[in-house]
Amino acid sequence: MLARPRVLLPLTGLLVAGSLAMTSCASSGGSSGASASPPGASTNIASASETPTSIAATTTTTASSGGGSAASLVPASIKSKGTITFAMDASYPPDEMVKSDGHTLEGFDVDLANAIAGQLGLKAQTQNVTFDNIIPGVQSGKYDVGMSSFTDTKEREAVVDFVDYFQAGEGYYVKAGSSKKFNGLQSLCNATVSVETGTTEESDAKAQAKKCKVNVLSFSDQNQANLAVSSGRADVGFADSQVAAYIVKQSNGQFQNTGTAFEVAPYGIATAKGNGMDKAIQAAVNALIANGQYTKILSKWGVQAGAVKSATLNGATS
Repeated sequence: MLARPRVLLPLTGLLVAGSLAMTSCASSGGSSGASASPPGASTNIASASETPTSIAATTTTTASSGGGSAASLVPASIKSKGTITFAMDASYPPDEMVKSDGHTLEGFDVDLANAIAGQLGLKAQTQNVTFDNIIPGVQSGKYDVGMSSFTDTKEREAVVDFVDYFQAGEGYYVKAGSSKKFNGLQSLCNATVSVETGTTEESDAKAQAKKCKVNVLSFSDQNQANLAVSSGRADVGFADSQVAAYIVKQSNGQFQNTGTAFEVAPYGIATAKGNGMDKAIQAAVNALIANGQYTKILSKWGVQAGAVKSATLNGATS
């Protein structure tokens, strides 16, 4: 399963982060989040690694549909404020990112946060927070919720409660019209694969190359990795599953996904240990699944393959 060790962001350098909070995302070891755009696309996309930045953008959205059973589960300390603060590191497209205006947050986690707040009868306040400060901030009460593509792990469950709401893994994309099929690491044998340097996918591809013939092309950013696929230098591109889906969605028809996600693990929404907010959020997410809004949000960002049938509590993978 994947972690989020670094993120390459436009106009910023790489920062090193290595705490309990740092393992995120889906796949087997490194992680994701380099933002870059596929050829012909106008939106930045994440690749597979993350180093958070310290930006402090805040967006508030008014509640739209509260008053149901989920709202009745909100702890009094949060209900009395009338707002719910979601902390997220907006450096991981398409999950969470900063819009071109430099401060407004967007992404499927942002849309889900707003929808969850609506179900709870609260106003959503999304804050862009350095990744490794999110879980400590939730623990201290500075933030009500941490929602930033956290992989639910036993280590994290020791300090926060999780509502598992999405699944992510590793995935492939190929040039549109390609007849070549890829599914799982074994399928890379006798193929040329394009990856971003320093990612879990690079490590996994190189590990597979020790078992069979795999030509691994590593690039310093995702744009170059995408270009290798679109130009035919590489047979297949390899990234986090939802990132691969987003690359395809933003490629103006240049790419298509192939195979299914593997090394899949759950993403969790983090809440303070034992305060009951996890049950309120679980009820809100399940209401969104039931009314179709959950699927609509994921489909908007091209990540519907990671949808779950129901939100569960503390389903750590390791």
